Parts: sequence; structure tokens; C-alpha cells
Amino acid sequence: MVKLILGHKGAGKTKKLIELVNAAVEKSTGNVVCIEKESALTYDITHRCRLTATDNYKVSGYDAYYGFICGIFAGDHDITDVFADATLRIGSRDYDELAAFLKRLAKIDDVEFVFTISCDEADLPAEVFEVAEKI
Repeated sequence: MVKLILGHKGAGKTKKLIELVNAAVEKSTGNVVCIEKESALTYDITHRCRLTATDNYKVSGYDAYYGFICGIFAGDHDITDVFADATLRIGSRDYDELAAFLKRLAKIDDVEFVFTISCDEADLPAEVFEVAEKI
């Protein structure tokens, strides 16, 4: 399942993401992962969550982002939740590529994905909401 936290800069997306991550760690029977662009959430996210920054691995674009996420799954088969901040800054502002990326991730079973997206709901193509829901 793919969920999106939408809104412009300063709308409280990251704060909501932090709350969701910390709550997921408490209820999860497996492991929780949080992906960010730069190391900024170190003191906000519980140490029981695997926090990783894509800038440390030079991830850029949705193909690289998808490969990065698959690599995380290859190293840990017990992941139940994946949270990601700054999705458009990691991938790109190409909303059609975003839709294709989310469709690929939606095929992964038994994992809940939550992404922050800095835009209005009306800016996104309808294909995004075929596989993702707004929270």
C-alpha cells in the first residue's frame, strides 16, 4: 500500500511523517525504514527505525530511487513500513515518472509506503491516485 502526505513547503509534512514513523515503530512486528535526502531527522526519529539518507549514496532519479529501495529490501526481509521524505527532491518533479515509480512500489506486498510530496493534489496525474491514497 502506498500513501502520500501532500502539501507545499512549511505545511507540516515532515512533522506528520516523524509522528507516523515513531508510531509505526511501536506497532510493527518487523523493521521500519525512513529514507530522507539529507541527514536531518537523526534526533527526531527513534533509534529503533533504520534511518538512511540518499545523498550518502548519490541517489538521483526515480530509477535509482527504486533500486535503492529494492536494495534495502534485499538486505532485510522483515521490513513492514517504509517512510520517505522529500520525494520530489530525490526523484524529480516529473509527475509522470513519479506515477510510474509509485506503480512499481505498489506491487511490493506486505509493506506500507508513505511518501511526502511537496505539491498540491491537483498537480498530480490521476495515475498516482490509482495506486496511492492521500493521508
